[in-house]
Amino acid sequence: MTHEVVVFLGPSCDHATARKILDADYRPPAKRGDITRAADAGARIIGLIDGVFFQDCAVAHREILAALRAGVRVVGASSMGALRAAELDSLGMEGVGEIYRAYREGRLVADDEVALLFDPETFIPLSEPLVNIRATIQRALECNVIGADAARALLDAARALYFPERTYDAVVEAAEGKAEPEDLARFLAFAGEHAVDRKRGDALLALERIRDLARGLP
Repeated sequence: MTHEVVVFLGPSCDHATARKILDADYRPPAKRGDITRAADAGARIIGLIDGVFFQDCAVAHREILAALRAGVRVVGASSMGALRAAELDSLGMEGVGEIYRAYREGRLVADDEVALLFDPETFIPLSEPLVNIRATIQRALECNVIGADAARALLDAARALYFPERTYDAVVEAAEGKAEPEDLARFLAFAGEHAVDRKRGDALLALERIRDLARGLP
C-alpha cells in the first residue's frame, strides 16, 4: 500500500508526525516532473502539500492533469498543494483546508502567502509564511492583545518584507514607528507562545483525508 500513496511533504509538517497519521511514501517538496514520476511508478493517490517555488521549477498544472486523467487521486493542501488545488479543483484535483478555500474564494491571491525559506536537508522553516503571520495577527486581535490599528500596521509590515525575511521579530521591527511600542511588544510576546501554524493544521487535515481515501483502495 505504501508505494501506492505518495505524499510530497516538507516544512509544513515533520515526517514523524505524518507517519503517525498515514503510512505513505513521503518525498521532499515537489518540483516539476515529480508528480509525473510518481504516477508513472504506480501511485494511486498523490498528496501534494509542499513544493518548491523559487529554488527549482514548480509543479506544472499539466502533470497534475495528466495524473488525474490516468486515474490517480490528487489531493492538495497547505502550500503548493493549496495553490494548485484552487486552480484545478474543477478538473478533478481535491483541495483540503482553510488555505485552499481562501485561494479558491479569492481571499488570498498572492503565491508568497505560503512561501517560506527552509533548510533543504531538515526542512525546518527558517522564515514564517505570511498566511501564518496573518492568522496570528488576527488571533491577537481577537484576544484583545492588540487593537485594529496595530494589526493593520503589523500586516502591512509583514507584506512589505520579502518572504525569506519574514519572522515575527522582523515584522515587529518593520512596524516600529507605525504602532505603539507597547502594542508591538505585546504582539511579539503573544506570537512567541501562541503563533498560529495554519499550514501545519491544513497539512494534518490533508493527511487524514488521504488516509481515508487509501482505506477505500481495493
